[in-house]
Amino acid sequence: MQTHQRITILGSTGSIGKSTLDVLARHPEQFSVFALTASTQVDLMLAQCAQFKPEVAVMVDEGAARILTDKIKAEGLKTEVRWGAAALDEVACAPQVDAVMAAIVGAAGLASCLAAALAGKKLLLANKEALVVGGEVFLAAVRQGGAVVLPIDSEHSAIFQSLPDNPATWSRRVDKIILTASGGPFRSREPATLREVTPDQACAHPNWVMGRKISVDSATMMNKALEVIEARYLFGLEPDRLEVVIHPQSVIHSMVQYKDNSVVAQLGTPDMRVPIAYGLSWPERMASGAAALDFHALAAMTFESMDGHGHPERFPGLSLAWATLKGAPGSCAVLNAANEIAVEAFLNRQIRFDQIHHVNDATLNAVSAMSPQNLADLLDIDRRSREAARQWVNECK
Repeated sequence: MQTHQRITILGSTGSIGKSTLDVLARHPEQFSVFALTASTQVDLMLAQCAQFKPEVAVMVDEGAARILTDKIKAEGLKTEVRWGAAALDEVACAPQVDAVMAAIVGAAGLASCLAAALAGKKLLLANKEALVVGGEVFLAAVRQGGAVVLPIDSEHSAIFQSLPDNPATWSRRVDKIILTASGGPFRSREPATLREVTPDQACAHPNWVMGRKISVDSATMMNKALEVIEARYLFGLEPDRLEVVIHPQSVIHSMVQYKDNSVVAQLGTPDMRVPIAYGLSWPERMASGAAALDFHALAAMTFESMDGHGHPERFPGLSLAWATLKGAPGSCAVLNAANEIAVEAFLNRQIRFDQIHHVNDATLNAVSAMSPQNLADLLDIDRRSREAARQWVNECK
């Protein structure tokens, strides 16, 4: 096992980035930070630089980078400040870096993930869009660079921990993968009332503390749809061998059912520091800072089928996962782009909560998804899909 690793965190001011730094702070003898990146949160980035002393800090926004540069100098810190998308790629593939935490939300994190993959890094993948949008293009980069991809989403980390060590045996030994879903804040809500949901209500997740975009995705179950797509590419099983079950308590994070019908599951408290610590220390394990699961105090664990209790009506977006996986190459990238635009529009109160699915579905039907061969093709699909989604948003007003 490597005794010391130098880490780049792409998206250090977000919830995953902050949790990663919390874990790293517990193990200073094993890890040091090479680079931190953010978009515009200057003061938080300054505080992170003061504590972890990275060699490089990247701000995507040029104005924020200039402000950070002045503050870094005023504090007497030695961190070099860079800015722009190209700088993200540079710190993702820098030769000094052993592992990259990819935690930039949305398609904006795709290019830096590809850069890390091509450079053969240990890639801790919290940005599901690398696989949802990147698909086969991303997997080809992983193979070309010899990168090691470790899933950080709690569900995919749980699946990874429940699978055999040898990936070559997965398809032969595994019957299906079962992703668990909490059901979000509207699991029991009357579907006809979803048109009245406010952004603050959609962002109030019952179990997890997350950013606003992913919280809305959890409320619509689009987050689970994207996770189904991610699981398809991560683990190589056919779409009809991927299943979703509602588990409101979020104690079982996901399961693997084997050919003999035995089921292996990973359990734990709903704390993202657990999969983060596992990814950082893999194939070993280390303290995460999360509370231990107390089985004596554990409430009953329940499960609900996605086919019952109005779930298809309440969560119509979930079925789009299988539709896009069976559709034309590039369809998953269309869905991701449309959903980002739709969620942004909802958070800005431009459309209703129940219109998010309408925008996603309409965009999928409107955009022809060519077979992408490289990053330029993926970005073109993303651009065209966003344009179409914005038109549908305007139609909803």
